[in-house]
Amino acid sequence: MTIQPLTRAALAATLIVSFSHVALADMAPAEVQVPDGNTVALETVGVGAITYMCETQDDGNMGWVFKGPHAALNDSDGTQVGSYYGPPATWEALDGSKITGTQLATAANGDGNIPLQLVEANPAEGEGAMSGVSYIQRLNTQGGVAPDVACDMDHDGATAVVTYQADYIFWAAE
Repeated sequence: MTIQPLTRAALAATLIVSFSHVALADMAPAEVQVPDGNTVALETVGVGAITYMCETQDDGNMGWVFKGPHAALNDSDGTQVGSYYGPPATWEALDGSKITGTQLATAANGDGNIPLQLVEANPAEGEGAMSGVSYIQRLNTQGGVAPDVACDMDHDGATAVVTYQADYIFWAAE
């Protein structure tokens, strides 16, 4: 059987899209690698915003303080399959199943981008897409860092909402 050039190109594009998140997960820095014995259960792209508030920090200086994220979790077709929000950091599928977790590690991902992240999942609430998830990787982050604008006594209590995007890869024990 001969595969026509257009068919080969379409097949190659499909394979690249299908394996891009898994390949990205495998190429992630060691700090945010998922332990052996786990396999990808769900791949999503989170598109949303992170809220920061200008307030006095523990050291007495004013600064932007992380308040929480809110993002849609979309599949490879761009269809929303869940949400990510917090605090506490919660990933919730449209079927109602949800997980929280404990951050294990982060790795820098360039200026202007929130760090890559590895989270160990707590047992899921509800049955569904999040059932059995053991780890969550946040990869390919774009944006989301605290704003580069004044945060002083004149702006105390001001909020800033910063857009971001990241791949969220959900892993389950094999």
